[in-house]
Amino acid sequence: MRRLARRLAAGLGLTVLGWLTAGAVLDAWVARTELPPLAPAMSETVTARDGTLLRAYTVGDGTWRLPAGPAEVDPGYIAQLLAWEDRRFARHDGVDWLALLRAAAQALRHGRIVSGGSTLTMQVARLIEHGAPGSLPAKLRQIRVALALEQRLGKDEILALYLARAPFGGNVEGVRAAALSWFGHEPARLSPAEAALLVALPQSPETRRPDRFPEAARIARNRVLERAAARGLIDARTLEGARAAPVPRARIPFPMLAPHLADRLRSGDGARHETTLDAGLQARLERLVSARARALGPGLSAAMIVADHRSGEVLAEVGSADYLDTARRGFVDMTRAPRSPGSLLKPLIYGLAFETGIAHPETLIEDRPMRFGAWEPQNFDHAFHGTVSLRRALQMSLNIPAVALLDAVGPARLMARLRRAGARPVLPDTAGPPGLAIGLGGLGMSLHDLATLYAGIAHGGVPMRLSALPGQGGDAAGPRLLSAPAAWQVGDVLAGVAPPPAAAPRRVAYKTGTSYGSRDAWAIGFDGAHVIAVWIGRADAAAVPGALGASEAAPLLFDAFGRLAPRATPLPPPPGPVLTLANAGLPPPLRRFRPRGAALAAAPGPEIAWPPDGARIPLAAGPAAALTIRVRDGRPPYTWLVDGRPLPSMPFDRAARWTPAGPGFVSISVIDASGAATRARVRLEAAAPAGLSATCSGPLRPVTCGN
Repeated sequence: MRRLARRLAAGLGLTVLGWLTAGAVLDAWVARTELPPLAPAMSETVTARDGTLLRAYTVGDGTWRLPAGPAEVDPGYIAQLLAWEDRRFARHDGVDWLALLRAAAQALRHGRIVSGGSTLTMQVARLIEHGAPGSLPAKLRQIRVALALEQRLGKDEILALYLARAPFGGNVEGVRAAALSWFGHEPARLSPAEAALLVALPQSPETRRPDRFPEAARIARNRVLERAAARGLIDARTLEGARAAPVPRARIPFPMLAPHLADRLRSGDGARHETTLDAGLQARLERLVSARARALGPGLSAAMIVADHRSGEVLAEVGSADYLDTARRGFVDMTRAPRSPGSLLKPLIYGLAFETGIAHPETLIEDRPMRFGAWEPQNFDHAFHGTVSLRRALQMSLNIPAVALLDAVGPARLMARLRRAGARPVLPDTAGPPGLAIGLGGLGMSLHDLATLYAGIAHGGVPMRLSALPGQGGDAAGPRLLSAPAAWQVGDVLAGVAPPPAAAPRRVAYKTGTSYGSRDAWAIGFDGAHVIAVWIGRADAAAVPGALGASEAAPLLFDAFGRLAPRATPLPPPPGPVLTLANAGLPPPLRRFRPRGAALAAAPGPEIAWPPDGARIPLAAGPAAALTIRVRDGRPPYTWLVDGRPLPSMPFDRAARWTPAGPGFVSISVIDASGAATRARVRLEAAAPAGLSATCSGPLRPVTCGN
């Protein structure tokens, strides 16, 4: 007995030793396994402030492969995946030996492979090595790699590799790319039917593609659902509803919001770029800008920036009307293109005048012909408005007062403040210093720079950095853009500009601008929280006849404010002691602004534009008998005389209404501010009989009838 016991003990020891030796050999064999790179190339992504995907890029081989860990995927999908693919995933060491034995027995019994017996870890091994699934050498290699993966990685890391690498048809890999491609949303929330389809697809991704083989996809999905029900993951009612759910019949395009910003951020290394953009607002404004550009006509584009001027965070950035529209050159990012800003620098000019104490919003100034050296600027309407307050001059965007103020504060100071604001103005290619023309748009600035400038004014004169990157926006270091009182005064003046026709009433401080030749139409405004900048024009810098900031860009600006918030955030109260008086209460030096370097221009004498001298004019009956008489050139105010008697009129208008007493000869005279006068003698004739058309003629040439 003792001898038998010793033999049994020796045999058991040899068996244990054999198992230990085999285990050590196996461990050493597994430890020597060389693994391919585990981290696959991932699609580079750009996300909004809440993590919403704005845009993604394919990897080098054209595959969509977006990162998503187990915590970012619906738990119901994970549960169905493990129930279908690998119930003992949490317990095995990479190989489910029981499942392999069962698969081998079934193959011997049926003469064909009935089940594969592969674990999720083995499937990951096949995916990372791009191996074929069927051959025996391939299966042995998968076993070795699976054992090595389990030695070196945790279960969550292995599951994450599957979630990133599993094929879902076409060029879609990974559960996140699949959820976006087939369902149009992130995998964090999946219905039971959606989860089951994503479980079924990787087994045969091409023959079960829903867009090509919807019935095969439906059958495979329902088998997964039935097993989920059998395992108790879903109840009978949920199973019934999920089986009846349709499968998607087409792939959904990946999001492409803020494409120009995404292109600027793209680094090519598969990084995830987080931004401060609001995805919902971005989508609404892209639709708004695109619709407005289409309504304006072919070839036109538009751009917009929305930012919180309290934090410097950019909330939306639309670079063009349509990124893919080549006819509009949608690929050009018009938020960064330097263009002539038109009148948009006038608020800063006025702010500098307020800050230096040479002017006040209620200071009076002359809007008359003036010459600055050899330059004689003209107003946009080619008219002169006489004595106006600076408040009114800025609200009307008069050119001559703005140039007079810039002449007083100096173009160099304006340029310095623009750079202090964070802008990078582009001057014409000249050797000399900047001249007064920069105040009327004679330089280049981008929409982003202009938005930054207005954000500084809105922020109480403190320069702001506007950025779409978290933590990059905010107060800029350095001296102020404007003093707090001057910045408030500018905002108060601009808040008095009437909203465009049909716009929702809201108190927004805003300014419009139109560049020379109507190449650029601008509108920038702010309330107590946000600044919005709008540009409309052609990306190729061609002229757009009739396009004005007030008529095209301003309505878009107010529509954007309406999509941002239902009501405006109130503008701030005056910052401490600010001189808020009528003109009569101002100190004498501030009551009237006197240009320093300007001289009254020798304007041409007045000329009666209508009616011409010697004209014969048929009279109409009733209210139509009133005639409009017009003057060109000269300097307002004007005095009109008919046969020596003064005619009631608006002295600074170039037209007046006059109702003749009856037929006969009359003498019309006009005298301008310099005393120059001109005269026209015309003959008024009785109205033509009914049915006959009246004609107007003169001794030298026919003239057009009418007023």
